[in-house]
Amino acid sequence: MNAINIDGLDLNYQALVVPAADAESHPFLIQLLENQSVEKLDELDIQVAELMKINSPKEKLSQEELMIKVGEFYGKHNRDNYGSWVYFHWRKQLIRILSKEDFIQLRTSRNRYKITQEEQELLYSKKIGVIGLSVGQSVALSLAMERSFGELRIADFDTLELSNMNRIRTGIYSLGLKKVWVVAREVAEVDPYLKVSIYDQGITPENMEEFFEKDGGLDLLVEECDSLPIKIQSRLKAKAMGIPVIMDTSDRGMMDIERYDLEKDRPIFHGYLKDFGDETELLTKLNDNYREILFAILHFEQLSERLKYSMSEIGKTITTWPQLASSVIMGGAMGAHYARAIFLNQDVPSGRFYVDLDSIKW
Repeated sequence: MNAINIDGLDLNYQALVVPAADAESHPFLIQLLENQSVEKLDELDIQVAELMKINSPKEKLSQEELMIKVGEFYGKHNRDNYGSWVYFHWRKQLIRILSKEDFIQLRTSRNRYKITQEEQELLYSKKIGVIGLSVGQSVALSLAMERSFGELRIADFDTLELSNMNRIRTGIYSLGLKKVWVVAREVAEVDPYLKVSIYDQGITPENMEEFFEKDGGLDLLVEECDSLPIKIQSRLKAKAMGIPVIMDTSDRGMMDIERYDLEKDRPIFHGYLKDFGDETELLTKLNDNYREILFAILHFEQLSERLKYSMSEIGKTITTWPQLASSVIMGGAMGAHYARAIFLNQDVPSGRFYVDLDSIKW
C-alpha cells in the first residue's frame, strides 16, 4: 500500500489525533465528520463518568450523583471543545476520547499501586526497541497496555502470513500486511497517544545506528528476531552503548537478560560462544559454524525434547522451528515484566532462567 500522509502521519499504521477544539478548523477532520462512510463513535460521556469515579474513590456515587459530577465537569470543560477525535484509517472509524492527560490517568488507573504514579511517569520517559515481531508483538502489546514506555521502535522486514497466526494475535484481515503495521495499529488502538516508530526493512547496516541512537538512544532492547547475524550485531551494539537486552525463546519459558548497562564487559549470550573466539569476529565465522553457533546460543541440551526433534525435521517435514501461542504470549508477558523491573531499578541480574510450565509437579 502507498503511504497516506496527513499532518506528517502515515495513516496506514498511525492514528490521526485532532483536538476537538480544532473540529471546525482542521480541513481533514471536517471531511471525516461529514463523510457518511466513516463510522463515528462518541462515548465521551462514559469516559468522563468513569474519570469522575476514579477521582472520587471515597464516594459511592449513585447514577444521579455521577451525572451531576459529569455536568459539573462539562461546566468547566465545554464538551464541544474538550478531548480529541481519533481517526483510524484502516478501520474507517472516528472516535472521541478524553484529552491526553485525563486519558492517561484513567487508562492507567488500575495499574496503581502495582505501579506508583512516580514509577509510571518514569516509564513514560523510556525508549524501547523491539526487533522481531512474533514474541516481539506480545512484548510490545504488553508494554503498551501497561504504558511502560514513551517511545517504542519496532523492526521487522516481513509481512504477515497465515502460518504466523498460530502465535501472532491478529485477524485474517491483516494477511499480507507488514508486521510492523499490524503491531503499530494494535498499539494505536489501545492508546493513540503513544509514540511508535517503525523500521519495516528490519534492522540493516543502514538503519542500525538510527534505531539504537536516535533522540538520545534506546534505554532497552527486546531482541526476538530469527536472524543469527542480527542477534549478534544487535548485542554488540547494545553492549557498546550500555543498553540492557531481553530475549525469550518460546521454549521451556527460557528468558535471557543481559545487563550491559551494569556490566560493560559482559560477554554476549552469557559467554556461550566463547569457544568460537573473539565475539567481535563471530560474524566472519557464521558461514562455517552457523549450526554450531545457533545450538550454543540455544544451549541445545536444555531444549525441550519436542523442540530438539523439531530441529531435526527442519528442511524435511517442516520449514522452520515451531512456536506456540501459549509460549509466545507468556514470553511477551515476561519480557514486559522484566523491562519494567529494569527501568524501575528492581533487582534484575544478568542471566538465563526457565519458567517451564511442563516441569511443574502436581
